[in-house]
Amino acid sequence: MTERFRVMRLDEIEGYAEEGRPRWHMIRSMLGIESFGINAWRATEAGQEIIGEHDELGPGAGGHEELYIVLAGRARFTLDGETVSAPAGSLVFVKDPATKRHAVAEEAATQILVVGGRPGSPFAVSPWERSAEALRYWTTGEWDRAIDILRAQLAQDPHNANLFYNLACAESRGGHSDSAVDHLLRAIELEPNFSQLALEDDDLDAIRSNPRFPG
Repeated sequence: MTERFRVMRLDEIEGYAEEGRPRWHMIRSMLGIESFGINAWRATEAGQEIIGEHDELGPGAGGHEELYIVLAGRARFTLDGETVSAPAGSLVFVKDPATKRHAVAEEAATQILVVGGRPGSPFAVSPWERSAEALRYWTTGEWDRAIDILRAQLAQDPHNANLFYNLACAESRGGHSDSAVDHLLRAIELEPNFSQLALEDDDLDAIRSNPRFPG
């Protein structure tokens, strides 16, 4: 029988946070939402970057228009260089996918709910979010679990450069050197910008001496 509805608190939604980074609450994937994108971020300290600078046109983006809802605390947004103060209750709507957006938590425990989708198109999970679901295991070192998730996602989305890149990183960390190089090269073939990122990514240190490593 299909579940008719669910009621949960935000702090019950699975998420993870790297040290010094905000906690990501994976609302869309946890609830199985298929019609729109929705996630939340909670700062772990004041002054922390809570929304990384990005636009919705670059690698991993979905071309979405996005609504940022400040649930608690206070955030400082920068939108194409213009600074906006956003206390709890604020709505920040970014319609143009080319707009650069970034936010810093001005108070500890600042929470931002993010809703997005691509106008005129059926919803599709962005390449970034699809690959990021495995990143929770970077904090625990459970590389085989991360690899399993990324490989399953690649079976569904076989041309996703982000998935190939993150799979290469997980395989490098997990001791699967040959596969890591193969997948890194495929990621760069699909998205050449990953070649520069690979040069400085600690996740790839274990395969950097491989003669096939790009650089």
